[in-house]
Amino acid sequence: MRFNPLVPAALLLILAPAQAQIRLSIGAPHLSIGINIPILPNLVPVPGSPVYYAPRLDQNYFFYDGMYWVFKDDTWYASSWYNGPWALVGPETVPPYLLRVPVRYYRRQPTYFRGWHREEAPRWGEHWGRDWEQRRQGWDKWDRHEAPPMAQVPNYQRGYAKNHYPSPERQPQIHAENYRYQPQEPVVREHYQEHVERGRGPDNREGKGNDKERGRREERPH
Repeated sequence: MRFNPLVPAALLLILAPAQAQIRLSIGAPHLSIGINIPILPNLVPVPGSPVYYAPRLDQNYFFYDGMYWVFKDDTWYASSWYNGPWALVGPETVPPYLLRVPVRYYRRQPTYFRGWHREEAPRWGEHWGRDWEQRRQGWDKWDRHEAPPMAQVPNYQRGYAKNHYPSPERQPQIHAENYRYQPQEPVVREHYQEHVERGRGPDNREGKGNDKERGRREERPH
């Protein structure tokens, strides 16, 4: 069989569009990442930022735009509940305001943070490479006066500590019933919508479940 030099070029032309269409989304929450947080941690605002961090946890643990975020083993994760399960978040998807959090607020810093200024954001472009930096141009440039308001922490979750922590199947419905915040980031809004749909179940998506539940409440003795 003779080698045709035109074939590799043709394959590149076919593959290029597919590779260029990167889906920016947060995965489904199904991961255990090796941390156990028995109660909603104390969250403190990062000065000048819409992001909270957890100073008492030995983890890179943040809260932003209605979700909890963890940076662990060079990977970002997100969850609507303080102890997961966690969804994988690719470097192209991490919201810019999280990337801008200064080095000093990372409680468990990876080795490549060494030598970086504590009051500045990590050098993500240096770490993740030129391709990432080109796709995320401007992530490190922002007007602090135009930052979005801080999301309210879902303090209702303090009532679900330790043995009362809900199963992943129950979490979406409980969250939808107790937390009314509307996310600002497009990827978070999309994730929230999927989270709500999972919580509604097949009947509730058409409104049937709500009618049944309303009927059961009306029938309960007072």
